[in-house]
Amino acid sequence: MFIGQYQHSLDDKGRLTIPSAFRYSLGEGAYISQGFDRNLMVMNTAYFMMVYERLNAMNITDPDARLLRRMMLSTAFQVEVDKAGRILVPPKSREFLSLSNEAMIVGQGEYFEIWTPADWTLQMDNIQNTAANTQRFAMLDLSAHK
Repeated sequence: MFIGQYQHSLDDKGRLTIPSAFRYSLGEGAYISQGFDRNLMVMNTAYFMMVYERLNAMNITDPDARLLRRMMLSTAFQVEVDKAGRILVPPKSREFLSLSNEAMIVGQGEYFEIWTPADWTLQMDNIQNTAANTQRFAMLDLSAHK
């Protein structure tokens, strides 16, 4: 499971050190794809294949389904974790984020996200808006009983 947030540096070649707590869950490799909020999603192979199967099952005559497939699949790259625990963030993915030498790695359970520190700060400001959260999350039920 991918949880927590970590700030790590990218080297000159675009390699990003993955937190040691995340490496085991990635196994031998992973897939990077454009995320939904000006971020990148990093998924282990099993999760990416599940997402792919769901995308592949969507009706290709639905314009939103085609758009989602294009967003997820055309921006996806397969990456490997090297012996130093790093992945190479592809140049197109770094360009999309305007990612330079620092990145935030943010766990999301089944996958993790990569953000620029500035964009993650804005996201945290949004997350910590308690007045807005009261309305946003009013319909969600996180109680232990059903």
